[in-house]
Amino acid sequence: MTETRVMTEDLRLAIERSGYYPGLVTDAVHFALGAEPVTAFFVHHDAIFDPGMEVRRHMSVLALTPTRLVYSHTDEHPADEPGTRPRAETSTEAIRFSRVSSVALTRVVQDPASYVPGVTVPAEVMLTIGWNVLSHLELEPAHCGDESCEADHGYLGTVTADDLTLRVSEAADGQDAVRQLMQFATALSDATARAAG
Repeated sequence: MTETRVMTEDLRLAIERSGYYPGLVTDAVHFALGAEPVTAFFVHHDAIFDPGMEVRRHMSVLALTPTRLVYSHTDEHPADEPGTRPRAETSTEAIRFSRVSSVALTRVVQDPASYVPGVTVPAEVMLTIGWNVLSHLELEPAHCGDESCEADHGYLGTVTADDLTLRVSEAADGQDAVRQLMQFATALSDATARAAG
């Protein structure tokens, strides 16, 4: 029990270290966690520069409990008019492991010929988690194969579960963040496998 209490405290400290509205983010995550302890987590703070040269910050928190994946995302919105203050919007979702349909981890490795298993850290990783709430639809015109054919053959498409995609790179976030996201993905894959079995 001590380990999960420590993990929960570590999550709180990671949120505070980010410096991004730690009280707001911690409160939102705590609400979603309820009384369950944290068994693994990942905190990602990101800044985006929009064309107007304004900085918009985002915070994503992923946490695992013994039964659920908890996802919290906070967006900062700049002040709409001079003299007004910025606002933040936080959403949280708690997903039972049995609802998670896919956990995909994409790794980008520089110089793959020199890759050493268990030693080389990818330059970038992208974690995609699906729980069938959101889907991504890609359509393209269907063709019959005849270059001169002008008939309408309808469309072909693919539907992909795409509830959450999180990208971390060594260049932007550091090697530790890449390792942490990979460890989180492993813990989530293990948890969903146990829930399915």
